[in-house]
Amino acid sequence: MNAPESLPPEFPAFHNSFAALPEAFYTRLAPHPLPDPNVVGVSAEVADLLGLPAELMNSPQFAEIFAGNRLLPGSEPLAAVYSGHQFGVWAGQLGDGRAHLLGGLRNDQGHWEIQLKGAGRTPYSRGADGRAVLRSSIREFLCSEAMAGLGVPTTRALCVIGADQPVRREEIETAAVVARVAPGFVRFGSFEHWASRNRSRELQQLADYVIDTFRPECRDVANPYDALLRDVSRRTGELIAHWMAVGFMHGVMNTDNMSILGLTLDYGPFGFMEAFDAGHICNHSDHQGRYTYRNQPHVAQWNLYCLAEAFAPLINDPETARAAVDETYGDAFAQTFERLMCAKLGLRHALPDDENFIGETFGFLQQHRPDFTLFFRRLSQVSGSLDGEAMAKAYAPLRDLFVDRAACDTWLANWRARLAQTPWDDGERQAAMLAANPKYVLRNWLAEAAIRKAKMKDYSEVQRLLTCLRRPYDEQPEFDDLAAQPPDWASGLEVSCSS
Repeated sequence: MNAPESLPPEFPAFHNSFAALPEAFYTRLAPHPLPDPNVVGVSAEVADLLGLPAELMNSPQFAEIFAGNRLLPGSEPLAAVYSGHQFGVWAGQLGDGRAHLLGGLRNDQGHWEIQLKGAGRTPYSRGADGRAVLRSSIREFLCSEAMAGLGVPTTRALCVIGADQPVRREEIETAAVVARVAPGFVRFGSFEHWASRNRSRELQQLADYVIDTFRPECRDVANPYDALLRDVSRRTGELIAHWMAVGFMHGVMNTDNMSILGLTLDYGPFGFMEAFDAGHICNHSDHQGRYTYRNQPHVAQWNLYCLAEAFAPLINDPETARAAVDETYGDAFAQTFERLMCAKLGLRHALPDDENFIGETFGFLQQHRPDFTLFFRRLSQVSGSLDGEAMAKAYAPLRDLFVDRAACDTWLANWRARLAQTPWDDGERQAAMLAANPKYVLRNWLAEAAIRKAKMKDYSEVQRLLTCLRRPYDEQPEFDDLAAQPPDWASGLEVSCSS
């Protein structure tokens, strides 16, 4: 594998900080070439984050580099090892079975690592081919950027590169590579790996790497490792609260899919809530329903307990490690979730009884099953001060989401009464609610429509979705069709761990 023949001279310095760890943490290997690659989609925002020069973006070398066919100067590609619990069961050693970490770029916007997902077999592939398919790659690319637009902590995606190389899944598909971007890709399972082997030296080296690279403030306390665990627990609580507030379901919250930096990681069988059901299972492979929408906060805490167990040798006390989770995660989740839900409901100031009102609202949604995103968006657009016929007309689009409109009217009366307890200008409230309730989310049927076109080499819908989802809270009337309720054919869509 060769370096590019001629890169622009202003290309930013490229390095791989993870490669400075001992070689027990990874295997060095180059990505496997993808023949005749082509660009499927590119996020201009992520390109700007990385400071990529325009000459590269518009060059034929772009597809070659981010397919893994050519290496950037300073790149030290590797696949990392980790372990983890999958569906609540210890799975032992796992690792980057189809991902290659190229390295990172440091600029005035931070430190960004680039990882190619789908770049071929590694020692951790467990017999698989190490490839990703176009279908799943488009989904991950779009959802990474959609979540960023929603304001949810997430890994990003620079691009999708496709090729005609066949890949066998449930059927023959074509290969693709996603260029993921994040400050780092260390997982809960990265720590579980060394703890399960009683390798305290490597466990401490990994913790020191995370602290020194990402969380230097943890060095300022008596026990930096306890501080790191508390930081992870807090950020994870905040992350899950954001998921719940936008109706996002990850689908496979294994400990190897949980970021030590509190970012959404590994987009596979995800989904956004449509007709509300707290027990909805978005992953067809989740036969026991472990990762339903309602279970996500509990699963995240369970995963943190697994991480705390791995941290126990560093903190020198299993009970203290578990306490680090108990004393941070629950409060972080509850406070963030209540804050986000108060914003979604237009509550100017929180009151002591708001937790009950929020719970009653979710009970109401569970009973009547309106579309989650449309319910809150349409609620944002109604006045809280109208009466009589004017109120009925203003509330009609919201009431149309319900078969039992009398039940909707009862809830609306309770909502208006709560608004009156902390009154503010109706226009200001509506604007604040619109900024908290997206009009657009990446519904599975939207992704599927883009995928079907992309399989025919028409990538226009991928770009159109990307453009829309960058600004999900704006009206964007040219994209009104992307805010519609799912068509009938969408009810047959299923996503699984192969998605």
